[in-house]
Amino acid sequence: MIVTKQYRCIHSASCSCIKGHLTEDVIFIVFEQLNWNPKLIAAFSCACKWFDDLAKRVLWREFCKTRAPKMMVDLQSSGSHSVDGSWRALGKLLIYCSGCSEGGLFNNLRITGHFVYKTRFSRTSGKSFLLPQCRSDVLYVSDPCEHLDQGEDGDIGFFRGIFKSFSISKVRKLLIKRAARLHPTKVCPYCKAKVWSMQAAKMIPQSASCRLGAYEDCIEYYVCLNGHMLGVCTLLPLSESEELTEFE
Repeated sequence: MIVTKQYRCIHSASCSCIKGHLTEDVIFIVFEQLNWNPKLIAAFSCACKWFDDLAKRVLWREFCKTRAPKMMVDLQSSGSHSVDGSWRALGKLLIYCSGCSEGGLFNNLRITGHFVYKTRFSRTSGKSFLLPQCRSDVLYVSDPCEHLDQGEDGDIGFFRGIFKSFSISKVRKLLIKRAARLHPTKVCPYCKAKVWSMQAAKMIPQSASCRLGAYEDCIEYYVCLNGHMLGVCTLLPLSESEELTEFE
């Protein structure tokens, strides 16, 4: 793959690599050999503004395409050559469970975020998180990341997802039609965009708790302006959750 050359200099005055840095083509080949290691991409992007721009435009895109190739083809099949909210945000969503810190989306929880070695995202599972009138939308949702034995909170599951072409989705149109308000202070942990509470908008179907194996009244999720989804639920004991699968 030949990387499009950039002619606009974005180096800062304090940048230490103004002279003698590698070309984009060489950096592309290096990271291709490193299998688009996300930790190395993150470290590389901290070096200077030029490196950060290259990582945003190229490296995170290639990481996403390698990590979830079929999903990326689908997300771009509408003709767009990018995704909502930037490739870096999507790359983080693929590999990072944000947990919940003080002042985060889920106020009553304190669970540290962490990297996830492998996560399955499913378009079929995504249908369970949409109201019947919105099920022509495409939503990929992960399996819940389990945080067990959280004291009085029980077994907690965090899940995350991404809409295809969220700006023209039926979910977004319904949120606007219902005059759902964006949260005044909370933002998406992946792209820092404002978020809607699907619970406040009364747009969480019963099928969502069935799909997750969670208590129906203990599930909450948010969707941001870029179509990233982040949610939490209280998981049922395994024996109970298995009994619910017949209602999906």
